[in-house]
Amino acid sequence: MIPTRRDLKFHLPIEAASHWHKGGAILTHFINAMSLTFPEGERFFIHTLRHYRKQVEDPILQQAVTAFIGQEAMHGREHAEYNALLDRVGLPAAEIEADVTSFFNVLKAWLPPAAQLSITIAQEHFTAIVAEALLRDPGLIAGADRRLAALWRWHALEEIEHKAVAFDVYETAVGRSLPAYALRTTSMLTTTAGFLLLVMWCQGRMMMADERPAARKGVRSFLRVLLSPRSGLVRRLARPWLEYFKPGFHPWNHDNGELLDEMERLVSQLEGAPSSRADSKPSVPTLVRTAA
Repeated sequence: MIPTRRDLKFHLPIEAASHWHKGGAILTHFINAMSLTFPEGERFFIHTLRHYRKQVEDPILQQAVTAFIGQEAMHGREHAEYNALLDRVGLPAAEIEADVTSFFNVLKAWLPPAAQLSITIAQEHFTAIVAEALLRDPGLIAGADRRLAALWRWHALEEIEHKAVAFDVYETAVGRSLPAYALRTTSMLTTTAGFLLLVMWCQGRMMMADERPAARKGVRSFLRVLLSPRSGLVRRLARPWLEYFKPGFHPWNHDNGELLDEMERLVSQLEGAPSSRADSKPSVPTLVRTAA
């Protein structure tokens, strides 16, 4: 499957930075924290594929790599705008993003290219299975402004659409040998732990900075979303996450392409919707106290 680069603008309102999730502020900060990792994370993924681009001889995969880079660039741009809203209401988004950038710079400086690409394919699989969970359960972004909900669904759809591109580059450039298998599976273990810790670290910093009375509310909702034995994310993600460790794994072994049927409808809605500039005057109070 060759992904499609879509240049979409969401023009998020300032309200998108407030406590928008019906489950409470803690869930809002958790989801917003994921957004804080995305712009630099997307640039890292692009960096790892560009390193091996010349080794890709298959013209179809070459086209897919170009489209992958285009999609990730658009994701980074829109999440950067999203994150700027968090900064505008007084949360330390820019400061956190700078620290995330430093983290990825360390990875680029110290890890060999194959290890960097193995991180990309692990994270691409992880985000693809989270994306499927979000698309199948709209309650995960319940209460969001329609434009913010559309951004998350668009991002999720494109994560599924290009979920195999980096993996195919890895098999082309690094191979399918036992060492290649060991590298990609080890990276899945470390990347999953590292990503979750990074997100929770960002979430904690946002919660510490948020001084509104409701900033600590929603513990039960947060734990239920993650750990519910029937519908929690951990339960839903466990099986597809474990499938990654099969020697013959490929992302499209789990064919969820029917979810992409929503893409055309979502794009049509966005193209037909009136713009609402994010640079309008804030209509919600800031989340932190300003200095006197």
